[in-house]
Amino acid sequence: SVKMGNAVNGKKLFMKLCISCHTTGKGEKHKIGPNLFGIVGKTCGTIITRKLKQKAIVWNEEILNDYLEDSKKFIPGTSMAFYGVKKTEDRKDLIAFLNTLK
Repeated sequence: SVKMGNAVNGKKLFMKLCISCHTTGKGEKHKIGPNLFGIVGKTCGTIITRKLKQKAIVWNEEILNDYLEDSKKFIPGTSMAFYGVKKTEDRKDLIAFLNTLK
């Protein structure tokens, strides 16, 4: 399983890499991408595409790590303009930040 990273650094990374398409506040409207409030523990597809619903998996730290590493491989044909986070530490930090959104 993925060890937790630094949520403060994760928030900085989120503001740099993700905020243009995603919101994070409870009840905030979706942007181009979905609001990520409470994503950790949600079933895939509850906030994303039908392609994910077919996978029937839950967004946990391990799945988020795989997704953040290579979203195109994880969801073939995704329209998300995101090419992954290559550094393991950066992914851990982003996941730690996402874990605070509850």
